Formats: sequence, C-alpha cells, structure tokens
Amino acid sequence: MLHGTGGTETSLLPLAQSLDPEAAILSPRGKVMEHGMPRFFQRLAEGVFDEEDLIRRTHELAEFITQATREYSFDPGSLVAIGYSNGANIAGGLLLLCPGVLPGAALLRPMVPLIPETLPDLAGAPVLVSAGHLDPIVPAHNARRLITLLRDSSASVTPRFENAGHGLTSTTIETTRHWLADFNAPAPRVSR
Repeated sequence: MLHGTGGTETSLLPLAQSLDPEAAILSPRGKVMEHGMPRFFQRLAEGVFDEEDLIRRTHELAEFITQATREYSFDPGSLVAIGYSNGANIAGGLLLLCPGVLPGAALLRPMVPLIPETLPDLAGAPVLVSAGHLDPIVPAHNARRLITLLRDSSASVTPRFENAGHGLTSTTIETTRHWLADFNAPAPRVSR
C-alpha cells in the first residue's frame, strides 16, 4: 500500500482491508516531507516532479521491497502494489525503472511519473489505471499517456475512467477489488 501526499503508512489500511481482508500488508511511509506532509519523492510544483529525486527514491523503495520479501519470507511473485496519487506515481516509477520488483500494480489517480530512456519489458504485467475524468490534479489525458507508456512497455493494462475527481470513490474501490481478484486468481490448469 503506497499512500498519497499527506498520508502515512496507516492511511490506506482500511482500503487494504476492504480489498482483501486476508492479505498480508506491507505499507511504508514516504520519506520526503512537503509542508509537513509525507510523500514518496519531491516535486517542484503541482504535477512537476523532481526527476532525480524520483529516480533515487524509486530505487530506495525497490531495495526496501526486496529486503522485505526476504525478511518476511513472502513470495515476491504474489506482491501487488496499490498506490494512490503520489503512491501510484512511485509505483509507476517502480514498474518503469525497476521491472520485476512488482509483478503488478493498481495505480489509483496516477500520472506519468517519468519517461525512462529505455522502456522496460513488463511482459504482460497486470496494471490497473484508475483515473477520474473530473480530476483537477491529474488531467485525464495524463493518465491516458501513462496507459500508452505502460502498454508500449508490454504491460497488460486495464484502464478505468470514472466521472470523479481525485478522491477515491466506491466505484474505484469496487473496480480495484475485482481487478485484484483477477490478479490473485490461480492460473488455469493445463490438462494433457
């Protein structure tokens, strides 16, 4: 669970419980402070990211996730990031800069975090992009650019747009729950 600006490691726990009450949760707090509010990376202005800091913080988070998989002995193949706003943006950064760390991600109200020099091969990684047509922070065209970037990286993207702003709605939560159920569904058995 990756919170938005001003959130903490506990902010998205009710969402996590709603999505999958039996899931083990890893929920770090962003290390950057902006006007007393935690974030995962610095920005220069609304929607303008400090790309150098974003890259550094993305690699720090990737290392944290890798260490957590060892420390807590969980299968990294079962890991899915659910990020909201700033948390969705760093999850997008993880997909684009550190392919393989996240097998999949639900990006809730995301924008393009950065465009890497070389697109990664995300080889069918499932990604939900949930955006709002009325979002004053992330224009819908920015979310569409992210969808294109992820698809150009061979991710299996499920786009969902709703008539909503930047906040999460019951529709967002229900859409994410269904997407997550598909992500967690066992692979079909092949009979010979």
